[in-house]
Amino acid sequence: MLISVSGVTALRMMVDMKKIVGFLLLLITLPVLAKPSVIENMRFWSAPDHTRLVFDTSAPVSHNLFVLTKPDRLVLDLKDVKLKGALPKLGTHPLISRLRSAPRNGNDLRVVLDLKTPIKPKSFELKPNRQYGHRLVLDLYQTTQSAEKKATKKVVKSVADNGYRDIVVAIDPGHGGEDPGAKGKRGTYEKDVVLAIARKLAAMVNKERGMKAVLTRNGDYYVGLRKRMKLARKYRADLFISIHADAFRDSRAHGSSVYTLSNRGASSEAARWLANRENSADLIGGVTLEDKDDVLASVLLDLSQTATQQASHQVANNLLAELKTLGKTHKRTVQKAGFLVLKSPDVPSILVETAFITNPSEEKRLRSSKHQQKLARAMLKGIKRYFNQSPPPGTLLAKVAPRKHIIERGDTLSQIAEQYQVSLNSLRKENNLSSNTIRIGQVLKIPGT
Repeated sequence: MLISVSGVTALRMMVDMKKIVGFLLLLITLPVLAKPSVIENMRFWSAPDHTRLVFDTSAPVSHNLFVLTKPDRLVLDLKDVKLKGALPKLGTHPLISRLRSAPRNGNDLRVVLDLKTPIKPKSFELKPNRQYGHRLVLDLYQTTQSAEKKATKKVVKSVADNGYRDIVVAIDPGHGGEDPGAKGKRGTYEKDVVLAIARKLAAMVNKERGMKAVLTRNGDYYVGLRKRMKLARKYRADLFISIHADAFRDSRAHGSSVYTLSNRGASSEAARWLANRENSADLIGGVTLEDKDDVLASVLLDLSQTATQQASHQVANNLLAELKTLGKTHKRTVQKAGFLVLKSPDVPSILVETAFITNPSEEKRLRSSKHQQKLARAMLKGIKRYFNQSPPPGTLLAKVAPRKHIIERGDTLSQIAEQYQVSLNSLRKENNLSSNTIRIGQVLKIPGT
């Protein structure tokens, strides 16, 4: 049989094409032939209302989660996964009595949690970030009332024997648990130093007559940003202060900063509240948005936010002034940003960057218990000065503290009267004013309540 030159060329092309197709098929089947994923490590954190377990994996994993009873167990099946080493021992744990694992179906892995109490599990995967690689997260929630909810009922606007309620300061240590925050060159984690500072500040606040501190977290666990806001509102806080440590690629950056919410951040939060007002809780003043028309709801929320932002700026200025006594601050004035934790429309909220943990000198000071005490003391002084200037109605401080207000640019007499919840006539009478004219730097006495 004779084959032309063109026929030979065609045969060669067919052979080459088969090789290409075979190579492509090999590429397609590579994932099937790839090595199984590996659980490289496991960590866990216990929060007041849940426990979080985090599995570090070499790649994304396919998993199935289900609960068994009599006895209570949580079963996690992982497809095509191997365990590196052994699972860690949990020690004494409020929810879990034992953690065990075994191979399943040859290539799979089953992890079983023997439980002390029924739980509601939740699982999700996290993509790699600067700190960790692929992760599988299990959150275990108690089905009974948590200790956190019980504690909340005890601290909300407690009234003393003298008939005056405590001023409540919500102190928020940033980050925690799986979120370590920034890290210094000596291995110092932001989450650890800010918790230490927050605990010291809380202890100082609790020693003040007529004041009460609550912490959004009091251990090494993560609390969602909106949950931190909700906790402050649930505690009916008069002030929310979030404590952090700054970081920058240039290790020479130094100094503390104080932030309040930006106008843009306030606007975005107002839009969110107005869109979901049927599901929102009452404002602290006792006003709900649920049954108001769009215009009235918008006006009420704007009034609440305006008063809150003014109060936030006032307390932020006081804190920054006290932090300046410890050394040069990063910025000379209060800064504005859209931090989510500052968005409560009815709780004055500030965020303090205590120092740059990426600066070796400041990292060393942040590790020092003595310096942490100084930072907490400076913040307490700023807080006390603010509440002396603007004591909340119904508190002991509102009765005994002489109140003064220093006029700043943009102040009006009617706004000041509204801020301190006094009448315009009583404010004029207290200061012997014949008109509403005031000047920058003038000190006004605020009538008692």
